[in-house]
Amino acid sequence: MLPERKQILVVDDEPNLRRVLSAQLERDGYDVHTAEDGVQALVVLGEHHIDLVITDLRMPRLDGMQLLRRVSALEDPMPVVMITAHGTVDTAVEALKTGAFDYITKPFDQDDVRTIVRKALRTQDLSQTEASRPLAAAPDGGGYGIIGTSQGLRDLFTLLDRVADTPTTVLVTGESGTGKELVARALHENSSRRDKAFIKVNCAAIPRDLMESELFGHERGAFTGAVGSKPGRFELASGGTLFLDEIGSIPVEMQVKLLRALQESEFERVGGVKTISVDVRLVAATNSDLKKEIAAGTFREDLYYRLNVVPIRLPALRERSEDIPLLVEHFVKKFDARLNKQVSDIDPAALAVLSGYAWPGNIRELENVIERAVLFCDGSVLRPSDLPPELGAPEPGAPATPNTRDPAPAPGPSDGLKEQVKAAMNRLERELIVKALEQTGGNVTHAARLLKISRKGLQLKMKELGLRERDERPES
Repeated sequence: MLPERKQILVVDDEPNLRRVLSAQLERDGYDVHTAEDGVQALVVLGEHHIDLVITDLRMPRLDGMQLLRRVSALEDPMPVVMITAHGTVDTAVEALKTGAFDYITKPFDQDDVRTIVRKALRTQDLSQTEASRPLAAAPDGGGYGIIGTSQGLRDLFTLLDRVADTPTTVLVTGESGTGKELVARALHENSSRRDKAFIKVNCAAIPRDLMESELFGHERGAFTGAVGSKPGRFELASGGTLFLDEIGSIPVEMQVKLLRALQESEFERVGGVKTISVDVRLVAATNSDLKKEIAAGTFREDLYYRLNVVPIRLPALRERSEDIPLLVEHFVKKFDARLNKQVSDIDPAALAVLSGYAWPGNIRELENVIERAVLFCDGSVLRPSDLPPELGAPEPGAPATPNTRDPAPAPGPSDGLKEQVKAAMNRLERELIVKALEQTGGNVTHAARLLKISRKGLQLKMKELGLRERDERPES
C-alpha cells in the first residue's frame, strides 16, 4: 500500500516562479496546488487538505504576512515557508518570529528548497504525536490551558506559577502525547517575554549536517546552497523563548556548541567570525531517558545538568485517570461542533470503559478515539458500542448496560447475531463512502465534506473498511 502523497500549496504572483517551483516539487513526489495571491490561496485551503504552504511575501490583495496570520489562526495550522528577495530578508525574519517555519531566498537553490520542505513536513508529522491545543483558560477545571484537576496537575500548576516569569532553563520530560509543547507555551505566555518570539525547533526533524546552521545560522558561502546569510533559531528567539523539542536527538558533536551558547549566551554563525550575543530563555523537552543516554555515551552529562535546572515531569494519562472525564467532555464538545453532530451526553458505562483503559498514546490517543466515537455515534448519547473494541468496549449490537432500577433485561443477542449486525453496519458504511468517492471523482477531501465528517475521520474509516487503495495514486 503506497503512502498518501503530501499536498503543497505554492502562492506567488509571478507565473514563472510558480511554474518552476511546482515542477521541482512534483518531481520530488508531492502534489502541488498553486495560487497567485493570498485571497486565492485561502480558497484553495478551503477546498483541499494542504500539508505545507510556500508563499511569497509581496503579493497584491492579500500578502504573505497576512496569509501567514490567517493560516496560523486555523484550528489545525500547517507549516508556512516564506519566499523572499534579498532586499526583504528583514521582513522574512519578522515572519519567522510571527510563526513561519522558514524562508527561501530568491534566486533559490533546489537543494535548499528540498531540505526545507522535507524538514517542514517531517516536523509536521512529528508534531501529530504530541497533544496540544491553543493556550486558553482550561474549561471545567485546570489552568494554563491544560485540562485536569488531579494532584499531578495541581503540582504542575504550582511549579509553573513559580518558574514561568523567570529566565531559568526548564527541562520538560514525559511520554509522547502528554503535552510537553503546551507546557513550553504556558511558560512563555505567562512570562514577561510573552510579547516576544516563541521559537520551537523539533530536533528530531533536522538532518545532522544542518543542525548547527539551524540553531546558530550561517553566512553566505558557508556551504553549498548557502546563497545568503541567514539567522539561526537562537537569534530569532532573542528576547523571547526557544523551545527545543526532542533534545536527545542533537548529535554529540553539536552538544558542545549548544552548551557554550547556553552558558555564555553567545555564538558564531557557521562560516562567520563575528560573535553574536543573545538573550534567550530555553525550554527543552524529551520523551527519552537522558540519564540512560549519558551512560551510553550519546548525551553529555554537563549539558544535561545545564538543561535540568528546573525539571518538569508530565504524568502519563494512566497516572491521572481522574482527569479523563473532563478531557472526554472537552473532546466530545469539540468534535460534536466540528462534525456537526448532536452528541450531548456520554453513557456512564462508556465513561467507565474510557477511564479503565491504559492509554499508551496518552491524550492524543484519547482525542483520536473520541473523534471516531462522535463521528459514528447515531444518537445524542455516546455509548460503549460507539467505542473501539480494543478499549474493552462491547461491539455494536451487544446488549446495553443494565439499569439496576429496571427489571432484569432479557438475554442479549447471540455472538452470531452480533456478527451479523456488525457486518450489516460495515456494508452500509462502505456503500455510503464508495458512493461519496464516486460522486467526487475519488477526492477524499470533497467526499468527507459531502458526508459531513472530517477528512481524518473518513480516512480512518476507509482504512478500517479496506478502502484506502481507492485514495492511492502511483508515485511519479
